[in-house]
Amino acid sequence: MTYQQTAKWLVMAAALAVPSLAFAHSEAEELQEITAFFAGAQLVEAPKIVDCTLSAGTKTRCFSVTVKAEPTSYAPGPWCPTNIADGADKAGIWLDGGKVFAADGAFMEKLAEFYEDKGWSVFDPETGKINVTDSLEACLAAARPDVDPKYNNYCVQCLPEYIAEDVTQTYVIPIDPQPLIIGRDIRFIGSGIAANGVRLDAPAPVDAILGAHTIAPFDKCGGHVNPHEGYHYHAVTDCLETPVGAEPQQIGIAMDGYAILTHLLADGTAPEGLDRCNGHEGEGLGYHYHAGEVGANAILGCLSAEFGCHSDDPTAVCDASAPPPRP
Repeated sequence: MTYQQTAKWLVMAAALAVPSLAFAHSEAEELQEITAFFAGAQLVEAPKIVDCTLSAGTKTRCFSVTVKAEPTSYAPGPWCPTNIADGADKAGIWLDGGKVFAADGAFMEKLAEFYEDKGWSVFDPETGKINVTDSLEACLAAARPDVDPKYNNYCVQCLPEYIAEDVTQTYVIPIDPQPLIIGRDIRFIGSGIAANGVRLDAPAPVDAILGAHTIAPFDKCGGHVNPHEGYHYHAVTDCLETPVGAEPQQIGIAMDGYAILTHLLADGTAPEGLDRCNGHEGEGLGYHYHAGEVGANAILGCLSAEFGCHSDDPTAVCDASAPPPRP
């Protein structure tokens, strides 16, 4: 077992609150620990060990897990308020400039002032009613990069009921990380997978959203819905993070196999010496990541090692070295 593999499983062992820091010495033991880590996820197919080809062409062994991207510990939402009188309890959050804002009625009312752009007008000035997408068709037309013009000045939300029953996501992630000299972009592959089976995504394309005078809030857990992929996170909030001073600290596994820990350390302090990918070497833990601040719209900055595959086809063989799909 390599140093990187040993370090990764030491982190996972701590995350699972294992009494000793013993780590797996065989694929069977590794599989047992991975399965335990995803105990809170909606598994469609339990974790298994498979052959895989990573992003830089390394052929190795990965774990594969197929999930439904639906958290079991809470119901996603809400997202858009329906009236400018609605409070934060009827709305989600918005991330801008490193800060988190309640996307409530008052925020929607002042979008023109907030963005210093008189083109914003998402509500009826007489009734206070906010323009909100209210169907799958409207969601698909407004949430795409080239927003349908008729949905300009809308609050965009896609509801969980728009996700087809058979939509699943399969993650194929290296057991033994293969470090890179330069971190890799995560726009097409995402950051990783949370312990609850929900995708930890790349930054949301906020500029494209705002360019059409649309706004697509996240719920208070930092997530929203893509009907084709399911519910996913663009930020890690306290829905995934553990209380200060408590264990576990690991909230997910990155697409390159390294552990993703909470933004803050167990004592409530910020980690030091993070690289541009949000990773560093921790005492006794080896290399691992810390999730970015909630307002940053970036769970990870990049991936420090070769990544595996993420697909809606559970039968696909992972070859992450193939060219990424066109945006």
